[in-house]
Amino acid sequence: MAQTATLPLTALALLAAASPSFAQELNALVWCDHTDPALIEPFEEKFGVTVNLKEYEGTAAGLQILEQSQPGEWDVLVIDAVDVKRAVEGGFLAELPADDLPTRDFFPEVVMAENNMVDGKTYAVTEKFGYNTISFDKTKVDPADMQDMAALTSGKYDGRIGIYDYYLPVLGLVALGQGINTADITAENLGTLKEPLMALRAASKQVSDVVSAQTALATGEVDIVVGGGEWLTAVLAADNPNLDWTIPKQGGLRWAQSIGVVAGSTQPDLALEFVKYIVSPEGQARLATSSCYWGMPANARAGDALSLEQREMLRWNEQPEFLKRAQLYPIPDAALDTAMQDMWTEMLNQ
Repeated sequence: MAQTATLPLTALALLAAASPSFAQELNALVWCDHTDPALIEPFEEKFGVTVNLKEYEGTAAGLQILEQSQPGEWDVLVIDAVDVKRAVEGGFLAELPADDLPTRDFFPEVVMAENNMVDGKTYAVTEKFGYNTISFDKTKVDPADMQDMAALTSGKYDGRIGIYDYYLPVLGLVALGQGINTADITAENLGTLKEPLMALRAASKQVSDVVSAQTALATGEVDIVVGGGEWLTAVLAADNPNLDWTIPKQGGLRWAQSIGVVAGSTQPDLALEFVKYIVSPEGQARLATSSCYWGMPANARAGDALSLEQREMLRWNEQPEFLKRAQLYPIPDAALDTAMQDMWTEMLNQ
């Protein structure tokens, strides 16, 4: 009796060990758009797991969290696409099997192999992109003024401007306003951005994070957000169709976020399944319309899973022109990055 009773228990134990449907947890270091239950719950239900999410803003903050964590503590990382190499060099990302990723279905401009690959190996995949530019309330601001960044510091809109609190895109916009391409920002010419940055701050009412910037524009606390874009206004458009965004004549910045598996993950296979889910058409459609902020899905097949209204809010059909007019984020080395953060801190304290 004792021997026959142990057989089903042993079989059950083996099944539990082999199946992903038994209590497993995945720990992901993400941006706020990944915290929407509508995005996460379908994956949890399919694999019978719990996805634990920790939100962060800014690559420096994310890498610091990883540096201070125990090996194996994190499984998945969402990061600025331009910073993937930095994370790889720090030993934070594991190689991905490129053949398992549907990049052939991506918008060609956002595959970004030059960012997501290092030494011929793939470490991350682009999941979402959009634009840091100018958002505004078109009933309170002359839309024609928003075609020229000089209008922001002309005095006309003093005290009615909000600034998105992320130094890379806003310094990139300031550089474009001075005729400097984002790829050409150096330690030598960074100083030329200080005066226009301080002038922008003087004309502004506040510097705020994603949610606070959205709230300020929606409530009329500010009429313009520098560094905004579709990510800020699309999620609000249903309730406030007066909110709009544009890329001025000087250009805008294209942001792109990537996702990868953290080196040393104790569940690399499950982590890879999560990455594959996020870049699938269904995952992409949910990520694109996340309750925190919207953005364009990297996978063009996600369009089939979006409604006509959602595609219109994202300006799906205008993407070819937008992609031509936008530049990537600055990619500073450590010394330049520190100098840029120091300038930003000085601006915040002004």
